[in-house]
Amino acid sequence: MRPELLHLPLALFCAPLLPGIINRVKAFFAGRCGPSVFQPYRDLLKLLRKGAVFSRTATWVFRAGPLASLVCAAAALALLPLGGLPALVCFPGDIVLFAYVLALGRFCTVAAALDTGSAFEGMGASREVWFAALAEPALLLGLAAMARQGGELSLTGLYGSLEPAVLLAPGGPALLLVAAALLIITLAENSRIPFDDPDTHLELTMIHEVMVLDHSGPDFGLIQYAAALRLWLLGALAAGLLLPVRTGRPWLDLTAGLCGLCAVALFTGVVESVMARLRLTRVSQLLAAAAAFSVLALMLVRGAP
Repeated sequence: MRPELLHLPLALFCAPLLPGIINRVKAFFAGRCGPSVFQPYRDLLKLLRKGAVFSRTATWVFRAGPLASLVCAAAALALLPLGGLPALVCFPGDIVLFAYVLALGRFCTVAAALDTGSAFEGMGASREVWFAALAEPALLLGLAAMARQGGELSLTGLYGSLEPAVLLAPGGPALLLVAAALLIITLAENSRIPFDDPDTHLELTMIHEVMVLDHSGPDFGLIQYAAALRLWLLGALAAGLLLPVRTGRPWLDLTAGLCGLCAVALFTGVVESVMARLRLTRVSQLLAAAAAFSVLALMLVRGAP
């Protein structure tokens, strides 16, 4: 089997490992043994064996939300290269489709939360959309800077042309700025500290978790699985910039891409261990910094000869 054909099933199977690595790192910093890195798999299997409870006021929008979010994450995964290997589906302009497929998955989750008629879930949905309105421009501007630098409108073309020497070239600082913006966006889009605490149960701080309070059983399992895929997706974008290993051997390049994803998970766990959650008034400032990084990167590549 060609390695590029292996990426999609590999991501679908290994994505829950990333939250497991994050939890393991947090337990290490807390001085605890912590759960196994395979605990997310056990949690997903447990949820899939349970029954689902639906509110009498909820419609088909609520029931379709988790599955639609998972389908959008899988569709974005088909557009994503890893370790210099081409994506399963690639064409000029797929960088825009990638961003909007992720946005569509968020829309499905928000719509499902609003369909319950709960003011509490509506509050979480409004915060999620607020974060998205600040994070999506930073993502699109960062991809635009990469497209300008690489002369490509396809994720496969952009990441396939990267190599360590590119980071030392005149356009290298711009790519590092984009990588910094992508790391911030990864934390924001996956509701991690300092933007949100996935383990919190405080009403005034819950954002993503409050939107899925009414989901149970297999539906909640699909949401957790889609969240792991989203972490894989955005983490792979940042890892591909920071660890552009291109040996010409597909299997080694794929292994390097997987190591980069593990490094992103380790970075996320360290951030969650040494930082506290920011106040909501500070969140917009950090996302504005990510957008500023992307804008500065775009200005640098436009000014380059």
